Amino acid sequence: MIYLKTDEEIELMREANQLVGKTLGELAKLIVPGVSTLQLDKTAEMFIRDHGAVPAFLGHGGFPNSICTSVNDQVVHGIPSDKVILEEGDIISIDCGTTLKGFTGDSAYTFCVGMVDPEVKELLKTTEESLYLGIKQAVEGKRVGDIGYTVQSYCESKGYSVVRELVGHGIGRKMHEDPEVPNYGRRGNGPVLRSGMCICIEPMINLGRKNVFIEKDGWTVRTKDKKCSAHFEHCIAIRPEGPMILSSFKFLEELSGNKAIN
Repeated sequence: MIYLKTDEEIELMREANQLVGKTLGELAKLIVPGVSTLQLDKTAEMFIRDHGAVPAFLGHGGFPNSICTSVNDQVVHGIPSDKVILEEGDIISIDCGTTLKGFTGDSAYTFCVGMVDPEVKELLKTTEESLYLGIKQAVEGKRVGDIGYTVQSYCESKGYSVVRELVGHGIGRKMHEDPEVPNYGRRGNGPVLRSGMCICIEPMINLGRKNVFIEKDGWTVRTKDKKCSAHFEHCIAIRPEGPMILSSFKFLEELSGNKAIN
């Protein structure tokens, strides 16, 4: 069932999502060679709790940590560890969620660790661009398939592939609500977008082939060909005047200078 949010509920969701953006901003300052992904996780949890919220991911479906940290060929759901140490030239996708005043925020960003191979950096740039192109399609009266078609056609035109096994989603009091929001599809297909719907659009785009697998930990998704993958996510509300982005990348870009789109 798709739940339409009131103006007041959307404002509460904006608060939760802005806190996610601020958390990503705090983490951006720490993303340097030599830091462990567990250090990032501990910082995120402390920051979220210090701001009166709780980490939405911690314990969700049994997930053991507060953020997902996916490095290089890991697509999503990487588990933070003191054994995973960032190195010069890595990329790391951080997916973060908060629960604040009964509503959920959810956003993700792929960071560069130092100097990254230009080919990989171009993947990040294209993936983030596809996110904003998808958001432009999130207009009242259009359909979910219009978003997926736009993301897919843009990324594939650049020579990249779109992960099929994982999709965006509705969001509200729960982190995962209807409808599913794939990053592929056909124009004019899928549920109609209505004012008050809140969804997460999150392109997961591979440098190589689209095929992925889940590691033995039951969470971490990797590319089969071991090539890098990028992941960017915004939470948005469908409004009569157009899509409203509830999450934000401005905090991480202001604090770190880390920006995929140049």
